[in-house]
Amino acid sequence: MFTITLAAQDNDRTTTTDSVEISANNLVSKISEEVNVGFQNRKTIDVVGAVSTIEPDDFLKYDNTQWVRDALSGRILGLKGSDNIRGLGTALIVVDGIPGRSIDLLNMEEIQEITILKDANAVALYGAMGKNGVIVVTTKRGTEKQEFNVSVSSGIKFPTSVPNYLGSAEYMTLFNEARTNDGLLPSFTDETIANHASGVNPYRYPNVDLYSSDYMKDFASFTNVVADFSGAVNDTKYYINIGFKIDQTIQDVTDNDKGVKRFNVRGNIDFRVNDWIKSSFDMIAIIEQNKTSLTNLYDAGNSFRPDLYAPLLPISAIDVTDNPELAGVLQAAKKFDGFLIGGNQNFKDNVPLGNVYAGGNRTDVTRISQVNNAIDFDLSAITEGLSAKTYLSFDFYNIYNTSNVNQFAAYEPTWNVDNKIVGLENIRDNDVAGLTENISSNLFTIRYGFYGMINYEKMLGENHKINTSLIALANSTQVLDEEQSSKNSHLGMSVNYTYKNKLMFDFNASYVNSIKLAEGNRGKFAPTLGFAYVLTEEASLKDSSWLNYLKLRSSMGVVYSDLGIDGYFLYDAIYQQDGGSFNWGDASGSGFNNQYTTISRGQNNNLGMEKRMDYNLGFEALIAKKLWVEASVFRSDLTDQVINATTVYPEYYGGFRPYSNFNADKYSGFEFGANYLDRFGEFGINIGARVLYTNSTRKKVDEVYADEYQNREGKPVNAIFGLESMGFFGEDDFNTDGSLKSGIPLQFGALQPGDLRYSDINNDGVVNDQDQVSIGRYDSPWTFSSDITLDYGSFTLFALLTAEVGGDGVADGSYYRPEGDQKYSEVVRGRWTPETANTATFPRLSSLPNTNNLGKNSTFWLYDNSNLRLQRVQLTYDLPRNWVDKMNMDDFSVYASGSNLAEISKNKDIRNLQLNNSPLYRYYSLGLRMKF
Repeated sequence: MFTITLAAQDNDRTTTTDSVEISANNLVSKISEEVNVGFQNRKTIDVVGAVSTIEPDDFLKYDNTQWVRDALSGRILGLKGSDNIRGLGTALIVVDGIPGRSIDLLNMEEIQEITILKDANAVALYGAMGKNGVIVVTTKRGTEKQEFNVSVSSGIKFPTSVPNYLGSAEYMTLFNEARTNDGLLPSFTDETIANHASGVNPYRYPNVDLYSSDYMKDFASFTNVVADFSGAVNDTKYYINIGFKIDQTIQDVTDNDKGVKRFNVRGNIDFRVNDWIKSSFDMIAIIEQNKTSLTNLYDAGNSFRPDLYAPLLPISAIDVTDNPELAGVLQAAKKFDGFLIGGNQNFKDNVPLGNVYAGGNRTDVTRISQVNNAIDFDLSAITEGLSAKTYLSFDFYNIYNTSNVNQFAAYEPTWNVDNKIVGLENIRDNDVAGLTENISSNLFTIRYGFYGMINYEKMLGENHKINTSLIALANSTQVLDEEQSSKNSHLGMSVNYTYKNKLMFDFNASYVNSIKLAEGNRGKFAPTLGFAYVLTEEASLKDSSWLNYLKLRSSMGVVYSDLGIDGYFLYDAIYQQDGGSFNWGDASGSGFNNQYTTISRGQNNNLGMEKRMDYNLGFEALIAKKLWVEASVFRSDLTDQVINATTVYPEYYGGFRPYSNFNADKYSGFEFGANYLDRFGEFGINIGARVLYTNSTRKKVDEVYADEYQNREGKPVNAIFGLESMGFFGEDDFNTDGSLKSGIPLQFGALQPGDLRYSDINNDGVVNDQDQVSIGRYDSPWTFSSDITLDYGSFTLFALLTAEVGGDGVADGSYYRPEGDQKYSEVVRGRWTPETANTATFPRLSSLPNTNNLGKNSTFWLYDNSNLRLQRVQLTYDLPRNWVDKMNMDDFSVYASGSNLAEISKNKDIRNLQLNNSPLYRYYSLGLRMKF
């Protein structure tokens, strides 16, 4: 799709430098612009495969997100999220021609273009790596004109939601209720609960909330600074990008929590060696540090109960009168802002706040460097249109953490009736500073990449154009301590024929190789064929006043891949020499004993690659020079999936079963996108809309179930299986002796009123796993997005909306399903009791493990994941042209923006709550962009 940002103009109607004024010529010219489709650039009109592209310079001024994934999500047709093309899974990322690099290492300012390759014809030249589609990222190169750009943004981020756990008194009260439900004595007396509720002495009767303002800030700040330089000296062009980022954390206890700091620099150089050789040299370096305490309190808060103990003890509460021994302990103890580290003998290893204050610190370090070298050969001296290219890359990744770990004391206090501490018992270690810097989690990865290409492009007469390419590609990734390197290599071939700029034929193919398969079965030829017809090049439509461009396109082909094969040597048999022993000889006692060898996996030298068979049909059109429309229908059959199948062999085969190509899935759907651009005097409008529907089906599954309704075959690939909940058992469902009344199926464990009741699907009188059915699906088959850009005078307003429909989620984990003495969240307030039997939203409480209520997935825990989100809004102001000229600038704009601003959904509370590591954030920022 074309994404063209409207021009922002001052009152004199002078167009700013990097705006694009809306006019027919601008839109029509896009049809002839070149798009990077992988190993070569092709004009949009000549592209046959299913391809969508964006150029950040078209929108970055008015949507100044620096996170590449944020910029991708919702902006490109056919993309679910930031890296899933048409629902097939994580796509291959290609940066400057090198497969396997991460887009998380880039900032948007350094990117020239992003293209997604969707169908088999478009991804064929990437061989096995293109199984799930390809995202091609092209960074900026040097220009003849000298340019200097600066982008600065700074702002604050607020958690969208934080966990809401119950306080001590409420937890203790409800836990007593749970004990009573289990026929056990209460754990806490009424006096103890009252003391915790009173708040009179929170150190003796604690009510700890690690998400409170005592330990967490309401917001944290972030800053991004990016500058780039571009120009040329003689025959050498250069581009330099420098970025610096600070992203703070909301944890606010000590100075150890600094947050993330990142510095990156990129240098791209293009130069001419002689008249027929050009070369480029790129170098990227990234250093990122995240300095933290030894404990992440946001994560620890999920398990630290509010009543356990006070993490800090005030020195002012310690009474050393007539107690020289206590005075000596106090004098020797390490103090922290008037406090000692508190503890409890029963939880002496659970001291999250002690680790933060006294445990030391940790720094996670990421160091990345990348080097590329390309050489282009113009071989027209041999024959016109012949060229060649080589590309060599070297990547170095080093991720490790350093830490200084201190031993520290933690004290369990003894209190008197006057709420004074009269005794301190050290329940941990002595205070000893760690003098050694520890290095751990040392991940060291080296990656080599190479491809070579020979290309021949030629016009044959006035009407025929041919473009052919031969490609050889190889990649190798070696990870420290992994014996087997990850290797990919293949040969590619492309033949493109165009007739009169209206008929295009593409034959793209690859011969892939896999070291995961047995010798003699490692190679596979994967052909694809594409066809396109530009109807508006016909004489009858060429001068149409309303239909400016219309192209029909179709493709089919196959992609073979070993990416779904999870290990090496799966084709080989595995024997175990010490599988047991057997006796032989005279049974009277003079016999013999020998070890025997067993087999745990059979051999299959015919094990092959997994297969993606692809079909695609689409069109794209420009109407009235204002409306761009694009649509495709597609189908991908993923067959020959590698599993250790059981159903194709007799049961007595046991360990003799080999891995084989068996399972099959189908993905099908359609995508539709449109962009409308127009201007009405001072007012300009640009509206883009996209919809993607992807349905998945399990076509062949290795499974045997007694009941057909449990078969995964015919269900969505991401189907959720579980029990059908019928609500809660009531008191009327039980006899006076506590047994279930006649006719009510048995379930899991001993049951009581308030337990979850499930459907007996097969009517056998017992509810068990045989009654699990398909109750939902994780993936959303429908995704929508719309970007809106409005400008008037010097002001431009941008908004991005996204939506998902049809997906489900499962409320899981201790926050939603606490077991035993785990801390309670707000969800248990809706627990079942005889008084709330008609309104309860949570099962009865239990202090014991409860498989029936908490251990089984069911429709009770299922929630609708459909949502509509306002992802980003930005208001931009362009300084008047005369002001900019006086400052000797080409452009100057300021803006205010917000991200992750609002959501409409039935289950927003669940969706917006992230429980591990850190919360989800809502961002607000101010920024400026300058161009010299």
